Amino acid sequence: MNIGIIGAGHIGGTLTHRLTALGHKVFVANSRGPETLADLAADTGAKAVSVTAAARSGELVVVTIPMKNVPRLPRGLFKGAADSVVVVDTCNYYPQQRDGRIGEIEAGMTESQWVEQQLDHPVIKAFNNIYAQHLMDLGRPADTPRRIALPVAGDDDAAKAVVLQLVDELGFDGVDAGGLAESWRQQPGTPVYAKDFDAEGVRRALAEASRERQPEWRAKPSPLAKPA
Repeated sequence: MNIGIIGAGHIGGTLTHRLTALGHKVFVANSRGPETLADLAADTGAKAVSVTAAARSGELVVVTIPMKNVPRLPRGLFKGAADSVVVVDTCNYYPQQRDGRIGEIEAGMTESQWVEQQLDHPVIKAFNNIYAQHLMDLGRPADTPRRIALPVAGDDDAAKAVVLQLVDELGFDGVDAGGLAESWRQQPGTPVYAKDFDAEGVRRALAEASRERQPEWRAKPSPLAKPA
């Protein structure tokens, strides 16, 4: 499969290594330009390209960049791509640690609904709750006892099936986590986040999640804000 990866950080770089090793043709991009990805391309056999080329070269495209940078992607990024392109969002909202305040998310929109709105293209939420090193090292063959499972959320069942198959290829059990409106269950601070549960554990953790964000995962009130 042709796969575009936008973002070459921890998760993007890991997926570039893993997916090329599995025989997929990977087109990887970052905000600094293809020339800065020469080492990654040489190490993996991936092709370093522009962000626009990565979006339009893949049957599946992974967007794995800081949440605050999503609006900075080229406008109409997926306009030249086929409607059938599956877009995977791995982004997490870290308001205090990195991203600052995103009003719509603070008001209750899920992270991936917001990303979908910014990209103007449907997305599937996946690969956001696992450490990059674990994604690199802990994949196991199907039917291995206590094989790590990853939640996958989205509104398009066909696109979600493609991602669930890719998760399995990478050595993990995929768990259908419902639609994007339910993807808050795998956001930072929830029981499944940064945990290496098996499929049963993932389902249990998703069911136990609370919609209310804990204080460390919300933007701090503005010091100029007046109490109600």
